[in-house]
Amino acid sequence: MGVLLAACSDEESTAEGDDSAEGEEETTGDGPIQVTSTTSQISDIVENVGGEHVDNTGLMGPGIDPHDYEASQGDVETLDEADVIFWNGLNLEEQMADMLEQMANDQPVYELGENVPDEDILEDEEEAGTPDPHIWFDPEIWADAAVEGVADGLAEADPENADDYRANAEAYIDELDGLQEWAQDRVEDIDEESRVLVTAHDAFQYFGDAVGMEVMGLQGISTEAEVGLSDVQDVIDEMIERDVNALFSETSVDDSAVDAVIEGAQEQGHEVENGGALYSDAMGEPDTEEGTYVGMYEANVNQIVEALE
Repeated sequence: MGVLLAACSDEESTAEGDDSAEGEEETTGDGPIQVTSTTSQISDIVENVGGEHVDNTGLMGPGIDPHDYEASQGDVETLDEADVIFWNGLNLEEQMADMLEQMANDQPVYELGENVPDEDILEDEEEAGTPDPHIWFDPEIWADAAVEGVADGLAEADPENADDYRANAEAYIDELDGLQEWAQDRVEDIDEESRVLVTAHDAFQYFGDAVGMEVMGLQGISTEAEVGLSDVQDVIDEMIERDVNALFSETSVDDSAVDAVIEGAQEQGHEVENGGALYSDAMGEPDTEEGTYVGMYEANVNQIVEALE
């Protein structure tokens, strides 16, 4: 079994690239280390890399929007009891950021978005300097920042099983490499002029860069942004000009703005259909293919290609 690290030292130091507290005393435990992850995408990494050595609790399940998620009292207790905490950061968990940053003073807390090089972080097109947190939609970035970050965090908390974490991470990264290649090949089935992805909110910039598609979102990077009549009309105008006939709703975002675009376009004589609900900030139900990161990504790609080809 693993070695548990208790965050019981008052002398904390922060390693470059994470917010984890160091200098803790080691204590021996008989069970797996207790990990808490904010999003389902991160939970998938922890479960793949940690395997039998970890007991992971994910705070956000299917259909949950992390932009406006507020921690319950039960969540706070779960976080307090965790040996290791992983979160995305880059303003994704906006309502929890202050709490998680404060917890990093007393226990190992890893903000995985901090591992992304500045030059690879995309920004909100409407708000310069605001980072785009949806890094999981580029499998290469996700592998380098998140998978490696989780492996490092688990190895630090449980050095006895560090070799297993490294081996599991390497196998998972190989799977993500294959996923990226498959997605790029699959998108080539869409005519080049039709490779325009219009979605409920601007969550797919990294995806567009990774597979070679132009993307547009009705809402900004955060679902907290308001969608005005001008936003709807701008998207309609662009779809008419580019002869785009499908846009996509999202499983964790209200459909009302998407419906408004479809109705408005039809009033102007341009037929638009809802190409289906994509997984953006949340994955599918547990124990389904879409409830895994790879399955979610594949489902999105297939949905997009079938609607646009």
